[in-house]
Amino acid sequence: MDQNRAPLYEALEKHRKDRIVHFDVPGHKGGRGNKELSLFLGEKCLKADVNSMKPLDNLNYPVSVIKEAQQLAAEAFGAHSCFFIVNGTTSAVQAMVMSACKAGEKILMPRNVHISALNALILSGAIPVYIDPGINNRLGIALGMSMADIKKAIEEHSDAKAILVNNPTYYGICSNLKEIVELAHSHNMLVLVDEAHGTHFYFGDNMPVSAMKAGADMAAVSMHKTGGSLTQSSLLLCGKNVNHDYVRQIIGLTQTTSASYLLLVSLDLARKNLSLNGKEIFNKISELAEYARKEINNLGGYYAFSHELVNNVNIYNFDTTKLSINTREIGLAGIEVYDILRDDYDIQVEFGDLGNILAVVSAGDRAMEIERLISALYEIKRLYAKEPANMFDHNYIQPEVVYTPRKAFYANKKMMSLKDSKGKVSGEFVMAYPPGIPVLAPGEKITAEIIDYISYAKEKGSVMMGPQDMDLKNILVLEG
Repeated sequence: MDQNRAPLYEALEKHRKDRIVHFDVPGHKGGRGNKELSLFLGEKCLKADVNSMKPLDNLNYPVSVIKEAQQLAAEAFGAHSCFFIVNGTTSAVQAMVMSACKAGEKILMPRNVHISALNALILSGAIPVYIDPGINNRLGIALGMSMADIKKAIEEHSDAKAILVNNPTYYGICSNLKEIVELAHSHNMLVLVDEAHGTHFYFGDNMPVSAMKAGADMAAVSMHKTGGSLTQSSLLLCGKNVNHDYVRQIIGLTQTTSASYLLLVSLDLARKNLSLNGKEIFNKISELAEYARKEINNLGGYYAFSHELVNNVNIYNFDTTKLSINTREIGLAGIEVYDILRDDYDIQVEFGDLGNILAVVSAGDRAMEIERLISALYEIKRLYAKEPANMFDHNYIQPEVVYTPRKAFYANKKMMSLKDSKGKVSGEFVMAYPPGIPVLAPGEKITAEIIDYISYAKEKGSVMMGPQDMDLKNILVLEG
């Protein structure tokens, strides 16, 4: 196939030039119905915000230009088939789990998964078997899965239908994906990969192995994160062992029937750009990230970690494009540095947790922005550094699971004070977003450590999401 083509983009351009009279939705009619919106987004943008029609195909049942665009993406990513997703990678992750597992069937996964995977368990009724990813004590972050732990889980739960793998984690940690695939397939299990932060693995040099190259069965890829498409646009890639027609039906359970053509065309053009220029783009990103890492480590007090973490156990590889920086040695939580960078230096990084910040370096960055970040971190250390006493030393707490997420979510619940909830079973999620990894999920026991973590995180400025009580003074627990 010709990767120079962008069939959906070409069809949309032709449609805009044809000057069609619209008696369909959307109601803004190319922006004429909302002048302020048109001035803000631009007339060209709003004229491309159209509804499904024969010349532009239909995402829920593609037969022409969308189908061709998806086939081009499948080829570019080395997949057997590909689906464009406009409900975010959340929808892609949920489609993977729901395609692989029915209610009551088991799925192996690390507990440090994105909330979308746990929500998929509530939707599907699949039963999770958690594999402890372990913790790096210096950084306080969860890691990958060791082969020994995976083998043990497979031996004890040989009836599991699939295993879900992060490739990479938000912080850049990778498990031994190729060996996981071989082991899982030898036990007739599907391998599902959350590759929300791994688009560049398919195009860059010297990157960790991608899901499709490793032989995985399905992968959810956030094109908008490092691939250059619009926010909320994503890909779901499938291997040859997957019935893609069934997957399409599963996607239809949760994905909108009013797909945004702005999101769809951004996927088409982003794929074209990566196919033609991806190697050059990601080589440049790797160089910028490596330069930043070296300079930040030279400041002292910060630790921008990388390949030196690899231990071939629960850290098999590391994504060097991830500029993950530990801040504990300057006596500040990552979320505190995050806030200072934004409020005092007009620098917005991806997230800050209790011990780290993550700066996403992508194709749009230049050396000038990297220098601003380095300079700001130097100033923050000079102005705010203190002794790292009484700091919470980890962001991940191994859960004690009492009930499955689905059973707990739909159980009878009551509201009670968080400070008095020790020993109770949670009926809802609690997490800092980003990164969106729950510290507490429905069905898990509330411990003193979890209560302390939540209180500390709130005190440091983390926004805790998930519970009905947005102030998180109270929490839903199971009755009885």
